[in-house]
Amino acid sequence: MQYVTVQGEEVPALGLGTWELDGSDCRRAVAEALELGYRHIDTAQGYGNEGEIGQVLGTAPVDRGEIFLATKIDNSNHAPDAVRRSTEESLRRLGTDYVDLLLVHWPVEFRRLPATLEAMRGLHDDGKVRHLGVSNFTPPQLERALELAPIFCDQVEFHPFLAQSSLLELARKHDFMLTAYSPLARGAALADAVLAEIADRHHKHPAQVVLRWLLDHENVAAVPKASSRAHLESNLAVFDFSLSGEEREQIAGLDRGDRIIDPPFAPDWER
Repeated sequence: MQYVTVQGEEVPALGLGTWELDGSDCRRAVAEALELGYRHIDTAQGYGNEGEIGQVLGTAPVDRGEIFLATKIDNSNHAPDAVRRSTEESLRRLGTDYVDLLLVHWPVEFRRLPATLEAMRGLHDDGKVRHLGVSNFTPPQLERALELAPIFCDQVEFHPFLAQSSLLELARKHDFMLTAYSPLARGAALADAVLAEIADRHHKHPAQVVLRWLLDHENVAAVPKASSRAHLESNLAVFDFSLSGEEREQIAGLDRGDRIIDPPFAPDWER
């Protein structure tokens, strides 16, 4: 397993994203991921699967201290009392005394951000949260968050068609982790001719090429969703080959600013 080191801490660079995993599918995927060697699990209050993940963590033959566990505050829980209440509920569902990373899921109430982050800092002071983060924050929003709290991570849509160059620059400058969700562009990357050609050259799958490219970036982790054992294994098999500088440039050239995840409550991405 490769690690990304930010603010002096090593985090497994490849994790399991659990968006749209629920019920027995979620339990099976998390259990198999842990069995295969995954040690970074990403969830959210809004995913509705913290309970399933907690069931697996409670019986898995893996020490809790080996797992980097992240969850996110729901959009309706930004008020300080709701931050604390909802996080404590998340901890009960997850069956743990703490999460390694607690993120603001979306900047839907950005004017309330100082109070939200202050409440999150209180949870950190109480030992219930090890690191604070945000998700789906634009570069200006991220810079504002950095003024208010020690931000460890910004989790955003990040793939070859949406290269996030501004956030990458900020991540290097301020030493926070940029976590890529939907790293395969919801499957679109699998049909790209450039990625397919590079994959053939390495006897790999296009998904593995994309993950290798992402993890070659400084300060970057990725949390692809996988529900089958075959995909879980395939995503892990990205540490036994390297991309050439020319290949990385080819992949970087695919950036079109294509954004797939853009709900009505999303921020103005251009500001």
